[in-house]
Amino acid sequence: MDEKVPVLITQALWYVGPGRAEIRDEQVTPLQPGEVRVRVLHSAISRGTERLVLAGRVPPSEFERMRAPFMAGGFPFPVKYGYAVAGRVEHGPAELQGRLVFALHPHQGVFNVPAEVVVPIPESVPAARAVLAANMETALNAVWDAAPGPADRIAVVGAGVVGALVAYLCGRLPGAKVTLVDVEPSRGELARALGVGFAAPDAAQGNSRFGDCDLVVHASGAAAGLSTALGLAGEEATVLEMSWFGTDEVSVPLGGAFHSRRLKLISSQVGKVAPSHRARWSYARRLAAALELLADPTLDVLLAPSIKFHNLPACLPDILSPQGGVLCQVVDYPAA
Repeated sequence: MDEKVPVLITQALWYVGPGRAEIRDEQVTPLQPGEVRVRVLHSAISRGTERLVLAGRVPPSEFERMRAPFMAGGFPFPVKYGYAVAGRVEHGPAELQGRLVFALHPHQGVFNVPAEVVVPIPESVPAARAVLAANMETALNAVWDAAPGPADRIAVVGAGVVGALVAYLCGRLPGAKVTLVDVEPSRGELARALGVGFAAPDAAQGNSRFGDCDLVVHASGAAAGLSTALGLAGEEATVLEMSWFGTDEVSVPLGGAFHSRRLKLISSQVGKVAPSHRARWSYARRLAAALELLADPTLDVLLAPSIKFHNLPACLPDILSPQGGVLCQVVDYPAA
């Protein structure tokens, strides 16, 4: 064993029962050839997915597909889960030594992973903002799936982190008219910061300023949001469904004008690169592109004030509450 890279004990977050999480000691083994050791500075809570994990609502049919990289345990419990960490390489190849990197890894203070799975964080992106990389990757993949164009009228229903990032990316298209739709009026300030319009669902429905859209993206995680999305779609428009409902059954209003308008309802999921880009884009290239897209300081509006790692089990129920106002919860880790 290399004495410079010893075995050490760190701590990790485990989901252990419905609504319950705890911090457990973890042994980090000696570094193997081709690996890097990363000391985590920040991680982020994925509100949509980790809410389902905390509640034990991952359906058995999705146990394998829902496995995150380097996850331990198994669904429903106990499981070590998470996929958004930013840290510094303490040991590894010379070209990565000391570099700030992003990795898809559960919430854990120190870990070893193959060097090829960490992505260097661009100098233009602070480490705390880099924890948005997984969300930005999901949003980027969705935009590829949706294929919006310049001057399109676009509605994004659901102003969580992923919905907000989709609206942000679409809002950069020349001449595009993008409206973020959400039941929470305070999300209007978020929309303005991101440079897009805002409307409450009731105001958007039946309003010529917001309806008859060329594209609607649904990311609210609620059945009512999907109904709103279908109602905003114009003739032969696409409704892109990004929400994942776990074990819940969702009523989809396919009556009314759904058929007469010849609407198209399609899904988007980050587990595979969008078909339009799959022949040319690897997962690594897509993640690196997502990190580059985080260079805009405007995106700090998505980050909630950070909390300490050791407070995470006590804070999780509030962070992941459906009524909670947190967008991206940043978690700070202790220094070495």
